[in-house]
Amino acid sequence: MPTPTESTSSQKPAPAATARSASLVAAGIFLSRIAGLIRERVFAHYFGSSDAADVFRAAIRIPNFLQNLFGEGVLSASFIPVYARLRALREDEEASDLADAIATLLALITAVLVLIGVLATPYLIDAIAPGFHGAKRELTIRLVRIFFPGAGLLVMSAWCLGILNSHRRFFLSYAAPIAWNAVMIATLIGFGGNRSQESLALITVWGSVVGSAMQLGVQLPVALRLVRRVRVQLGLQLAPVREVIRNFFPVLISRGAVQLSAYIDSMIASFLPTGAVAFLGYAQILYTLPVSLFGMSVSAAELPAMSGAIGSESEVAAQLRARLGKALRQIAFLVVPSAVAFLVLGDVVSAVIYQSGLFTHSDAIYVWGVLAGSAVGLLASSLGRLYSSTYYALRDTRTPLRFAIVRVVLTTVLGLFCALRLPQMLNIDRSWGVAGLTASAGIAGWIEFLLLRWKLHGRIGAVAPASSFLVKLWFSAAISAAAGFGIKIAIGHRHPIVVAIAVLIPYGVLYFLLTSLLRIPEAQTVLRRFR
Repeated sequence: MPTPTESTSSQKPAPAATARSASLVAAGIFLSRIAGLIRERVFAHYFGSSDAADVFRAAIRIPNFLQNLFGEGVLSASFIPVYARLRALREDEEASDLADAIATLLALITAVLVLIGVLATPYLIDAIAPGFHGAKRELTIRLVRIFFPGAGLLVMSAWCLGILNSHRRFFLSYAAPIAWNAVMIATLIGFGGNRSQESLALITVWGSVVGSAMQLGVQLPVALRLVRRVRVQLGLQLAPVREVIRNFFPVLISRGAVQLSAYIDSMIASFLPTGAVAFLGYAQILYTLPVSLFGMSVSAAELPAMSGAIGSESEVAAQLRARLGKALRQIAFLVVPSAVAFLVLGDVVSAVIYQSGLFTHSDAIYVWGVLAGSAVGLLASSLGRLYSSTYYALRDTRTPLRFAIVRVVLTTVLGLFCALRLPQMLNIDRSWGVAGLTASAGIAGWIEFLLLRWKLHGRIGAVAPASSFLVKLWFSAAISAAAGFGIKIAIGHRHPIVVAIAVLIPYGVLYFLLTSLLRIPEAQTVLRRFR
């Protein structure tokens, strides 16, 4: 029988294999996000910045809180490290029992929470969107009650994602949301032409429930084949199950703290003029794209690999430092130009995605302001996901929890000041308080990231991209953005798609050329693959 060290060395993913895994995650996320952006464009066409748009944005956040708490992030952080370790040690029977037990527990907990959520919806509305009154509040209640069952289905699809990722089946799990987006798009187009906005909002929510069932359905058959059998059992007597449960609650609170920050932003925005909640949602869709596409793709691919590291403490630390250092460079190389693009060319980005129908060019300028605030913390949020995954691979779920709580407190204090007080002090329109919300969240995100980094480096040793590496990235992005801004000024007001092609493509090409000339290895790798 092989020793643990031998088992690990035989199964340890090669760097090329992990790079392929990250590419598959990125491809799945990219396709699902493209579908999501199409959905958002269609949504903006029919709803714009109306009261119905505010209501829909607020309503979808509440059941999404359930999905995000018990779904992908929490389950991946608590389940995958234990399941992947059992598979690395070739304990397949124990791994199968663990999968059975977690599926059973998750189904029971989700069913109870969905029922409670439907019954308690009026109280949730008062807590999340206290600025909504009258018909606006009543419509929000109706939408939330329909959203909840769909959120329960998406929680169960997260179990499939955990199984698929642990078996290195990355693409399907991250491409599955395409099914949900496709149903939403079809619903909006099919019913959007001859319905009132309130009626269309209700129909679209029902489309969301159908799409949730389809998202689960495309993953479930493959996941069931990988675990070979699924039995209904709690398995509370099993040590791996107890370990997942122990890890689950700190991660649950930690992820809940992150979600709470987003809900605090939405709650504060509900006190701002009409459209603030909708515009915050539009900006967050764009802001989370690079976080998901680059930060999540690398973190999701690294989590199973890091979790399977076995050996002495120094050997595990050396493996983690090597993987973490390479992953940090990959994320920074792609997120830095995204942040600069949001800051300098955000109007081009928002216009090409949203400007249609009721969504005007002035709305695109407003979203640019909100995106510019988001750019403050974009790199910190992306790198923070990777650092959190490293803690989870070390079976440490409490350290990220403590720092997430710090982030929530800072987000609340800074958000209240920047959104409600700062516009008055600067004598500007109150609606620009939304940009203050995103900027304050970015500052809090940097503090959380620095705390995560400080503590982890004290545990496994210092790991960070060299300062010269980051300077080259920011320099290349700034020069490229200046060129893109010049092109935008030169071509004047044209169709958003024409402007985006003329500005964003040269921006991206110039960034890759400059970083390649500065001998950034990640750029040269991309160019070699392109050739």
